Amino acid sequence: MEFRPCIDIHNGKVKQIVGSSLQDEGDQARENFVAAWDAAAYAEFYKKDCLRGGHVILLNPETSPFYEATRDQALSALSAYPGGLQAGGGITPENAEQFLEAGASHVIVTSYVFREGRVDYERLARMAGTVSREHLVLDLSCRKRGDAYYVVTDRWQKFTEERVEEKLLQHLSEFAAEFLVHAVDVEGKANGIERDLVKQLAEWGRIPITYAGGVGSFEDLEELKDLGKDRLNVTIGSALDLFGGSMAYREVLRAVRTKR
Repeated sequence: MEFRPCIDIHNGKVKQIVGSSLQDEGDQARENFVAAWDAAAYAEFYKKDCLRGGHVILLNPETSPFYEATRDQALSALSAYPGGLQAGGGITPENAEQFLEAGASHVIVTSYVFREGRVDYERLARMAGTVSREHLVLDLSCRKRGDAYYVVTDRWQKFTEERVEEKLLQHLSEFAAEFLVHAVDVEGKANGIERDLVKQLAEWGRIPITYAGGVGSFEDLEELKDLGKDRLNVTIGSALDLFGGSMAYREVLRAVRTKR
């Protein structure tokens, strides 16, 4: 397991939000924390600890009046830690290069490769062809419907018909170097992980997967290591003391690095 840091940017500020509360209309979200630091300061902080593979997420669509401020924050973070962070949020073949040129190691893509509720493999191939497989991360953030988890797009607001299961993971891994999976129903709530999802992801385990959502205590972190068979990487948002939470950042690093 590796700790993958995060920098989520909404309305031009680094924030931690309740994932299921995000709405494009009015650029609204329920906030857990609004940072005094800017995105570049967080990037420089992570750089000092040589933490790689963290993600910078733009939470405003391009149509938002806040998008430019959010994008500028993201670009400043990437420039502050070149090669150390991944960038996601509204990434397309048309704009991916600007994030890579700013210093992103990978771009993270969701909505562009889904159309009418399904993976559009022509778009996926175009995306992979534009940035190459080794620089592409697919965001398979999901919500539970019935007894299964389904990918959600458009900043976690729209259900697709794509079920998170071995067949989908195997097929998509041909195009991407990693997966990022937010368990959206528990994202930002720090009330425990999505156990069934974690077990499912760990059973597959062919390429790196970063899990996000619900880690609110060291007991949750230990459970993630156990159920995830130490195969999943983790990001922690609202529960981390860097974002106003109770989990000490240095203790998290020690816990993640401790071998079972």
